[in-house]
Amino acid sequence: MQAITAEAPATVGDTERKLVKTGSVTFETSSLSETKKQIDAAVKKHNAYIASEQAYTSPSSQNYTLIVRMPANHFDVLLADATAGVGKFDSKDIGIQDVTEEFVDVQARVRTKKELESRYLELLKKANQISEILDIEKQIGELRADIEAAEGRMRYLSNQSEYATLTISYYVSTKPQVEFATKFKQGITTGWDNFMWMLVGLVHIWPLILLAILLVWLFRYWRKKKRTIDR
Repeated sequence: MQAITAEAPATVGDTERKLVKTGSVTFETSSLSETKKQIDAAVKKHNAYIASEQAYTSPSSQNYTLIVRMPANHFDVLLADATAGVGKFDSKDIGIQDVTEEFVDVQARVRTKKELESRYLELLKKANQISEILDIEKQIGELRADIEAAEGRMRYLSNQSEYATLTISYYVSTKPQVEFATKFKQGITTGWDNFMWMLVGLVHIWPLILLAILLVWLFRYWRKKKRTIDR
């Protein structure tokens, strides 16, 4: 059986542009709970939702990260409301990706493959031989898999363009607290180390110490003997 082919040109034309807007901000806060309440209020106000959230602690800070998705036209106002009162951002990155061309290309391929699928279905109705029927069904199965994958990609691009994504990371700085027992242990260790180094130093200068002792002894012996002679 001869393969059926069809082509459809992919042009952007008057297709509504598909723009994917994403952003991320990082900042320090004085209260994780109050900041979370402020973000939750902004999410509710702008018909958004929290796609994921993560909390973690480092030696110097307590951190929280939220991934928020909102209608694309609410991105700027939600960002402003969620971060109101932030004096300085550690980082702020906003970007827009135009996926219109990819969407139109995938859309054209879906249309082409559906046309091919229709033609194969017509051929299947007319097929008489088992081998021909199996061959056509195989072609239809492959086309159907390609169509479903492409339609899934189209849905994904549409969703990404309709809903913007904002990653909000905020943290509270914490000073490491050392317990008394830890400090006491560190003091003993440091004192012992200093004592050992002192012993090492004495070992290196023991000849000088011995000579000094000998000189002191000789001096005292000489003075004692001199006093005896003078008497």
